[in-house]
Amino acid sequence: MMRFLKDSWRSAALVLAMVALLLPPAHAKPVQALKITVLVTNLSEDAQGEWGYSALVEVDGHKILYDTGASSDLVLKNAKILHIDLSDVEDVVLSHNHWDHVGGLMTLRHDLMAQNPKAMSRVHVGARVFEPRLNAAGEDRNGLKDIRDQYLATGGVFIVHDKPTELWPGVWFAGPVPRPNVEKNWSPGLSLKVADTLIEDNVPEDSPLLFETDQGTVILTGCGHAGVINIVEYARQILGPKPIHALVGGIHLFAASDQQLEWTGAKLKEYGLEALLAGHCTGLEATFRLRAATGLTRKTAVVSAVGSSYTLGKGIDPRKLAQ
Repeated sequence: MMRFLKDSWRSAALVLAMVALLLPPAHAKPVQALKITVLVTNLSEDAQGEWGYSALVEVDGHKILYDTGASSDLVLKNAKILHIDLSDVEDVVLSHNHWDHVGGLMTLRHDLMAQNPKAMSRVHVGARVFEPRLNAAGEDRNGLKDIRDQYLATGGVFIVHDKPTELWPGVWFAGPVPRPNVEKNWSPGLSLKVADTLIEDNVPEDSPLLFETDQGTVILTGCGHAGVINIVEYARQILGPKPIHALVGGIHLFAASDQQLEWTGAKLKEYGLEALLAGHCTGLEATFRLRAATGLTRKTAVVSAVGSSYTLGKGIDPRKLAQ
């Protein structure tokens, strides 16, 4: 009898543990106010565009700068044109190491710390972000190679995440994303050294921001080198199987085949995508293909321009260029 009770308790405990894995974190609190404004992307109407990405996140009284563009001062220039003050932004997220996402960090830190010593003083990154990225000549092409020590010398800190971390209630830094689906969407030519063996650099640190809202999950990504469907599925593991209310940022599909775009669009539709503000490396044609595949419209699936934004409860403001 005692053995039966013990076995029953073990079975019950196992079931409860399995159920817990399927549920969102018990302490999670949905975000109430969220606005994401694009500061750097390829297209612009009255500011300046470039091959790079940066966006300002304003969420429940907190501010985060997500990526810093390619040029040293373009984030600052575009923010000034858009009448956006960045001096009170203390937290930065770098989605990955590539130069077109980290190039503005040092100028931002130096210029803004004169107004606020804490400005841009914390940088959140995914694990392995600092590993050398070697070209055929053995040269390290990691975009943070020179920036790291310069930034630390200002008193700033890098916070390295190897797993999902809740930065504030309902705001999650995902960290490196598992890749069960084959979504190869990075440029070839660089290698990582693992146990004295060179392997292709697949940008393992690539990390999105996730926002839990009452309308569903909002995802912000810089290039999505982990694969947008891998990112979506990981978000569903972290926050539960909710609809993807909005997807903002670059998802590196500009060179994707028709078959890859069809598959991606079908999966996004399956996961309930309601709004797409696609910038940077997504590609114009890819955005239109995803719009068609998901059944979205020109108001809910938009090519991002500098100054375009997504606001929780209001949707996308495309500005004039992409409306």
